[in-house]
Amino acid sequence: MSEHDPHVHLDSKAIQSRANVRNMLAGTFGLAADAPRVVTTGCGRQVPYAMTSERPESVTCLPCREYGRQRHLAFAETLEHRVHLEDGALRTGGRWAQHHRDLARRFDSTP
Repeated sequence: MSEHDPHVHLDSKAIQSRANVRNMLAGTFGLAADAPRVVTTGCGRQVPYAMTSERPESVTCLPCREYGRQRHLAFAETLEHRVHLEDGALRTGGRWAQHHRDLARRFDSTP
C-alpha cells in the first residue's frame, strides 16, 4: 500500500457492494459490520477503503475505471442471460442490466 498514491480507486468487489449489504443489515437488525480498512482494487493495489468510490465520476485510477467498465458490462450480460423467468422478472432483469450498462458507460468517460 503506497501512502503517495493520489488516486481514487474502485474496490474489486464493488459490484457485490459491501456497502449495500451493510446498509441492509443495519436497517434490518440495527447492527452493521465495520467497513474493511484496506481493500484490493480493480487495478490490483491494496488501498485504504476511504480511497475508493463506487461512483464512476469519482474514480481517478484509469485501470480501475476500465475494470469497472468491464465488470458492469459482464454483470449486465449475466443479468440478461440468466433472468428468463416469468414476464415480470424478465422486465426487472432488463432494467437492472440497463442500469449496469449505464454505469459501464460512465466508467468509460474520462474523469
